[in-house]
Amino acid sequence: MGIEDKLDGKADEVKGHVKETAGQVTNDENLEAEGKGDKTKGNLKQGVEKLKDAFKK
Repeated sequence: MGIEDKLDGKADEVKGHVKETAGQVTNDENLEAEGKGDKTKGNLKQGVEKLKDAFKK
């Protein structure tokens, strides 16, 4: 299940980057903020998975 969670976190990060860039291009502050939130969510998920992996060793 760990690999699925890692991929889910990376997907959120990429989705957030796309939204943030689209928001910047279209001057849509809400979309840009949503993208930043998604990126943060993805980074947190990846961090949690790295922490879990560290404790498994």
